[in-house]
Amino acid sequence: MFTNTSFESIAKTIKENSQKFNPAASQEAFKPVMDQLKAWGDLAQKQAQVAQAAVAETVESFKTIKEPQAAFEAMKASAENSIALATQNLKEVTALGFAQFHTSVDALQKAHPAPEAFASVGKGLKDAASTMENALESAMKNGATAVKAATKKSRAS
Repeated sequence: MFTNTSFESIAKTIKENSQKFNPAASQEAFKPVMDQLKAWGDLAQKQAQVAQAAVAETVESFKTIKEPQAAFEAMKASAENSIALATQNLKEVTALGFAQFHTSVDALQKAHPAPEAFASVGKGLKDAASTMENALESAMKNGATAVKAATKKSRAS
């Protein structure tokens, strides 16, 4: 009696298709993924360097402080700078994420067996992503405005 295990089925599939494997084509197909990962790595490195410089600047500013009020003002300035930096980082991450999403939709449409049939779906996905990006940007602007208003109130007190 013949029995076929999962392992035998996988081995057979691999053996039958191994001649079709093209390393150059596989590497070319994987290139967009590597480009996207590199973009994230570059962004993370840039943001880490900016954050490190901001911390070094804050530490330097504290070295010369001799009175409590000046220390308080330096802490407030550092907090404001940190919020601005976090907002900028979030904007950059959002922009990269949405740009890569749009690129992925384009690649999916290009690779689709019926690209013209997928076009309306792709447009809908891109439009939805753009709406989400605009909503997030608006929320970040509103948050930054609220922080500035709160900071001004605390300075006036």
